[in-house]
Amino acid sequence: MPTIFSKIIAGQIPCYKVAENATCFAFLDINPLMEGHTLVIPKKEVDELFEMDDETYQQLMQFAKQVAKAIKHAIVCKRITSLVLGFEVPHAHVHLIPAHHEREINFANPKKHFSKEEFEATAKKIAQSFDTLFKASS
Repeated sequence: MPTIFSKIIAGQIPCYKVAENATCFAFLDINPLMEGHTLVIPKKEVDELFEMDDETYQQLMQFAKQVAKAIKHAIVCKRITSLVLGFEVPHAHVHLIPAHHEREINFANPKKHFSKEEFEATAKKIAQSFDTLFKASS
């Protein structure tokens, strides 16, 4: 049975997409810790990060690095943090979270609430940053 992330990739469930390539997909987390909190996933459905074949793992990490650079270019923050938890959805994913302080990266913290228009604006900023940084060099 396809995961919710596979359904997002297939366009069956809407999302705020920020970037995509042949093997990976990135979109805003709808329950973000911070503005720009993005999930990066492989298109291949694999439950745990370390169950992935080496090629998919390397492609995911390279793509996550590019998305992180695009987020940092688009969102004011001290750094982009990355976390792999994977308990809530059985599809490997990397959380990229802009932050100013370590205490902001705690999933027990209240989630931020943004309107549809705010999510769309943030996704657009990151997508444009990604295109500027990486599409021009393709």
